[in-house]
Amino acid sequence: MKRQFRVWMLLLVLGLAGAPMCAIAGSGLNTEQLLKKAEELMGNYRDSEALAMYEEVLLAAPDNYTALCKASFLNCRIGERITDEGTKIAFYTKAKQYATRAYELKPADAEANYAMAMALGATAMVSGPKQRLENINQMKSFLDAALAANNKHAGAWHLLGRWYFKMANLNFAEAAASKMFFGGVCGEATNEEAATALQTAIKYNPHNIQYYYDLATIYKEMKITEACTKTLEQAIALDVTTRDELELARRCKIMLQQSKK
Repeated sequence: MKRQFRVWMLLLVLGLAGAPMCAIAGSGLNTEQLLKKAEELMGNYRDSEALAMYEEVLLAAPDNYTALCKASFLNCRIGERITDEGTKIAFYTKAKQYATRAYELKPADAEANYAMAMALGATAMVSGPKQRLENINQMKSFLDAALAANNKHAGAWHLLGRWYFKMANLNFAEAAASKMFFGGVCGEATNEEAATALQTAIKYNPHNIQYYYDLATIYKEMKITEACTKTLEQAIALDVTTRDELELARRCKIMLQQSKK
């Protein structure tokens, strides 16, 4: 019995015994428990607490794929709310680092490709014109790969809809720069394709008010008033609780009032 105990302790020291279930220093929880708790916090939009837990997992297990993908996503989501540009960039930089590590582990998986696309899109918004267009150009291949792996990935459909909308509505300077640097990245992107992608996102996740708001924005740009109004009515009928959701609901109500004038 003592001999078995010594062998087990040796394996533990070497990191070979029960690695996925080892206790994380300072938390009293093992990896699986931390991941479960972080997922619950994330589902309740307690993003900072969830991110701290995922990063605690990564301190002990730097290649934990789930934690890498979730930490990347949360850095993007938290960064989007921050007004200070330097802090925002710091969050987006970490998001890209985590996404890159996840992609290196599973380059064909939907979540890694989605994380890469989201991080590229986020950093594009705080980059100069050339870097912004380069990031947007790269996003498409990751979104295509994510949907090839999981055609029901609502988040990827949402980002694809945003990508189409952005590409279909480049201003003159952006279109010229796109052609100069990349030979053009917009291709045949249209508002109709953007709307179809957002409709698909809603099909697979009908509870996300952001999807409805973005779809209504596209319909407004296309001057399809009836579809815009219907989408906004569906949006404000959703149950919303978080500050972000309540703000989107407020914007939807304002847009709905404007569409009825």
